Amino acid sequence: MGRSKKGQIVNGWINLDKPPGLGSTQAVGKVRRLFDAQKVGHGGTLDPLATGILPIALGEATKTIPYCQDHIKIYSFTACWGEQRNTDDAEGEVIATSPVRPTEAEIQAILPRFTGEISQVPPKFSAIKIDGTRAYDLARDGEDVELAARTVYVETLEMTEFSPDLPRFLVVCGKGTYIRSLVRDMAQTLGTVGYIKDLRREAVGPLTQKTAISLEKLQELADSARLEEALLPVETVLADIPALALSTQEAARLKNGQALTFIARPDIERLDKAGIDWKAGDTALAVLQGTPVALVDVEGPNIHPVRVLNL
Repeated sequence: MGRSKKGQIVNGWINLDKPPGLGSTQAVGKVRRLFDAQKVGHGGTLDPLATGILPIALGEATKTIPYCQDHIKIYSFTACWGEQRNTDDAEGEVIATSPVRPTEAEIQAILPRFTGEISQVPPKFSAIKIDGTRAYDLARDGEDVELAARTVYVETLEMTEFSPDLPRFLVVCGKGTYIRSLVRDMAQTLGTVGYIKDLRREAVGPLTQKTAISLEKLQELADSARLEEALLPVETVLADIPALALSTQEAARLKNGQALTFIARPDIERLDKAGIDWKAGDTALAVLQGTPVALVDVEGPNIHPVRVLNL
């Protein structure tokens, strides 16, 4: 007989407001212990110095993590001009200084260069793997880390508060954007050096500060046996994916890993009414009476299960 999994079956998302000084893995561990959950993961790393939205998936929600990671994110941050640090944040050692302090007009003038699709080299102290080893482990060992530039997407970048030394910014960006690299590159463009002094993630797609919860509040709910109040539905991060209503028989087929074929006119009309671009190919959330059944790929009349959700 197979060994039974430890912990409880818990399905859903926790929109955690991560405090400073706590790594993402540590935060996930704390949530796992509070729920005694069998399976837990997160939808996007936050550095220990950063605060704000850390989406934590429990149970079947872990199957939707890739969709969470693809969401647009919002960050507020403070840049510190005049010092460069080896980590590109406040934790690192000073490796260069500059007396140059850009003016408000100079900062405003360069912001358009950092919007749209931009090329960015990740920080040496990052979780990117090089030949199976994390870049930050190599950097801590004193090795010369060289990371390739990558294209990332910045929707908007604005300065919300000017200061000669510590201006504040708000950025809306896509997956894989390093704010530490953004500050480093902005400083270089302005003819100075800089690092990120503080960072807060304001939102990850539909997960915002309005529904965020602190570890302290989670502990209070745990103490009063009300933890389920903090759980958001598995489909929370799938809000921008069209939903396809199924019959009981169709749901059973998908749960068994079998594809569906929609040929009849009423079925094609169902796809159209759901807003599914079945001609070009689309992803949809298949539901039975409002309960998610599976994430599916719709290719013409063929509907293939990608991730079956056991809810």
